[in-house]
Amino acid sequence: MDLRQALRSVVVITVTPFDADDRIDEKAYGALVARVVDAGVSVVTPNGNTSEFYSLTPSEMDRALDLTIEAAGDALVLPGIGFDAARAAEMAVRAHRSGARAAMVHQPVHPFLSVRGWVDYHLRIAAAAPELGLVAYVRSPQVTTAALAQLARECPSFIGVKYAVPDPLALADAVAVIGQDRLTWLCGLAESWAPFFATAGAQGFTSGLATIAPELSLGLLDALDSGDRARAMSLWHKVKPLEDARARLGSANNVSVVKEALAQLGLCGRAVRPPIAELSGAERAEVTRILATWH
Repeated sequence: MDLRQALRSVVVITVTPFDADDRIDEKAYGALVARVVDAGVSVVTPNGNTSEFYSLTPSEMDRALDLTIEAAGDALVLPGIGFDAARAAEMAVRAHRSGARAAMVHQPVHPFLSVRGWVDYHLRIAAAAPELGLVAYVRSPQVTTAALAQLARECPSFIGVKYAVPDPLALADAVAVIGQDRLTWLCGLAESWAPFFATAGAQGFTSGLATIAPELSLGLLDALDSGDRARAMSLWHKVKPLEDARARLGSANNVSVVKEALAQLGLCGRAVRPPIAELSGAERAEVTRILATWH
């Protein structure tokens, strides 16, 4: 499998369903992964932000990875790893031993970030698991084109970027300097930004919405790849109300909206963990209205 080519796709970020005892609902989890893969999704990310990464225990993250690998079939499993550099390196080793061929490195949460330090963070992970392809999750404008180019020079296993800074001009600059052959560029801001990031050079996008309606996300990617802008924008307008609901209040409801939609479809429970919360009655009704427009 050519990992860079495989990433040029819709990369689904899983949710982590919880049962009534606040444990991972393993049956629902496996069914959700199998459902999106059966729909045509070829890359799945457990332990991403939509998975409530920072609310999961280490053992839960390990279990989520194992459940994903079990249910994903031939799809590429791209688990999220992160926290301090030592722990991220351990997670990379665990991912590789579990059968993952690549991992997504979360944006470091340390309040102080330098270019050299950001590069070194990824190099430490790469040194621990050199066979594992690394995708950098970029959420800060401090991670500049120069930083990405430096990591591309120093880290052979660096294969892609999940770019989640709402600045397509900055993305276009990075793509122009580093190229689309050296790295695969993913829109990390999902369907809302995908058409505009595609113009800047993104070759795919990550999505939580695809857990709800994978056919819509895959249709958008196909329209972008084929240059059918009219169809792409038609699909963009269709999914935008749900993405707007997720983005409201500084994205406070990002995961809650997805889980609410899945609950209304009977696919998993709506429970989330602090510091996020379930939707209000009015917000649930809004999700119901949006889903009705998709049929």
